[in-house]
Amino acid sequence: MFETEIPESKSARTRARISEAAIASFIERGYADTTMRLIADRAGVSVGNAYYYFPSKNHLVQDLYERVQREHAGAAVPLLAEERGLVDRLRIVFESGLDTLVPYQRSAPGFLSAMIAPDSPINPLSADSGPAREMTVSLFREAVSGAQHRLPTDVAALLPEALFVAYLGLVLRWTYDSSAGQEKTRRMLDAGLRLLAVSLPFVRMPGLHQTTRELLTLVVEMRS
Repeated sequence: MFETEIPESKSARTRARISEAAIASFIERGYADTTMRLIADRAGVSVGNAYYYFPSKNHLVQDLYERVQREHAGAAVPLLAEERGLVDRLRIVFESGLDTLVPYQRSAPGFLSAMIAPDSPINPLSADSGPAREMTVSLFREAVSGAQHRLPTDVAALLPEALFVAYLGLVLRWTYDSSAGQEKTRRMLDAGLRLLAVSLPFVRMPGLHQTTRELLTLVVEMRS
């Protein structure tokens, strides 16, 4: 479970207790079978009190998203400080992200079925998911901006947003990967990063530069 600071106020402690109860239930029972009443009972508060802090189960999912991303950043940032190669820095962000999700692997399909609809408030591309999404994009932005590379400025600016879309695709593959330790997903990531390493030196060529910029722009537009 998450390592969190003990909130100082009674209100903050109650909110944290409700959040912890929800996370435990999501892991044990899955998204669909977790109800606000069950969360309230587990947290030792009234249903009305649970709704006071979190107006719906979806708000608890968003809270979970943000907590997972904080843990992701906590794992990735110290490793990024020790590496300057772009592909190696991207590997750190991708791999630490998957590692952070390990406790949720069994319950992930239930979340996916609930979030897949474009108008779902827990869809990772929804407006409600904006804060958690920006945390992930920021990690990719840090990985790119702190790396030693010769990418054109416009490509480097677009890359973090495009990498977020790629990360969602990787998580989708990971969700249904039944291989030990989700080895197949990690092999796919490794192959993709090796292909990126081979491709990067050519991005500055005039024709490929324009094509790369257009492709990244189209990928980024998938978010809207």
